[in-house]
Amino acid sequence: MGLGRRITRRNIGMLAKRIPEARLEQVDDPRDPRGQRWRLAPLLGALVFGMMSGCRSLKELEQLTDVLSPPVRAWLDVPRRVPDTTLRDVLCSLEPNQLRPSLHAAVRAARRRRALEPDGLPFGVVSLDGKDTAVPSCDDFFAQRQTQEGGAFVGNVRTLTATLTSASARPIIDVLSIPASTNEMGAFRSSLHKLWDAYGHSDSFRLLTYDAGACSKDNADTVRELGLHYLFGLKSNQPTLYQEAERWLGSRGVEQADAVSSDREHGCTVVRRIYLGETPYAPEGWEHLATLVRVESETRDARGERVAYENRYFVSSLPRSRLRDAQWLLVVRRHWGVETSHQILDTAFAEDEHPWIEQNPRATVVLMVLRRIAYTLLALWRGVTLRSEQNHRRPWRELMSELWLAVVSATAEQLAGLRRHRLAPAPAPA
Repeated sequence: MGLGRRITRRNIGMLAKRIPEARLEQVDDPRDPRGQRWRLAPLLGALVFGMMSGCRSLKELEQLTDVLSPPVRAWLDVPRRVPDTTLRDVLCSLEPNQLRPSLHAAVRAARRRRALEPDGLPFGVVSLDGKDTAVPSCDDFFAQRQTQEGGAFVGNVRTLTATLTSASARPIIDVLSIPASTNEMGAFRSSLHKLWDAYGHSDSFRLLTYDAGACSKDNADTVRELGLHYLFGLKSNQPTLYQEAERWLGSRGVEQADAVSSDREHGCTVVRRIYLGETPYAPEGWEHLATLVRVESETRDARGERVAYENRYFVSSLPRSRLRDAQWLLVVRRHWGVETSHQILDTAFAEDEHPWIEQNPRATVVLMVLRRIAYTLLALWRGVTLRSEQNHRRPWRELMSELWLAVVSATAEQLAGLRRHRLAPAPAPA
């Protein structure tokens, strides 16, 4: 069954307009020009719209390009079927850092059309978190050699995700590979500087949030050196700070909460209360520490019985007065938006189950960057362009299926009069 003219035009128009914003034609082609049958940009574009349409392997993408409708072929610059072997060869020839500027370009284009404005907050907030994907190969650079329980060998491909959690769509704005020789903590400084080089001077964000795994004096210093503020989770890995936070905030009861939220999640009611305190003094080396935060979470089932309870502590260099109490709670709650990004990548995009290429960890990471371009374009489509509350809640796989149906069934009559988007010259990086 077809989608109808309006929905088909809307979907094809989105693909034809947004994929070029990634400036894939600017990616340097490392292949020998002799004997080439495909330009690089159409191949990368096919990979992105294939991911957006729900493809879970190179073979599925080859099959999709074989059944594209003729007018869609012209709109998306894919004149014929793309062999999976051609796609694999191209992906194995690229470096992940060659694709990161394309993600940055798509994000900058969204910012220019005001699709990334802070939602309920006075400034941008970016949240960082690590993600691991296991593959049956290892190069000791992009994949860290590990042994699973039972003795099975695995290569662990690790990346650091940066999600703009202040924006309603929660787009991924960067992805950075964590070298096999280090970990999230060790890669923090270089990763933050790369993120800053891509966006810092554009004032896209002022606050950086991270869980307790990155909470250290050195990392806090790095954030402040760039003129940014931090909000770090706090656990016993920083025993002095943790004990002081417990002493300052742990005795405050429910009636002393500074802000409260209540949500329905999986059939339960989750109440979160935030307790804020300005540091009476700064521990040595933490002179930039300004605000302590405790978030109390209480989950009750349909019968009103408590089924979960948790206290989490945070430290921040941002003065308490810069946000209202309810906004502090909003920032903490939205930090987990970066984990939601990972869940969507693992469910709707099936990244862990189907990484597409498993025997070349570098190509695995290249695909991860392309997948985050696809994720971000689809997140902006779902969260900003499709404005109704019903569309905001539509399952990702449903949107992907709709795109797939549009690209294989669109007719020339349905697309008649659809305007081709003309890109402005790419601005110089900040």
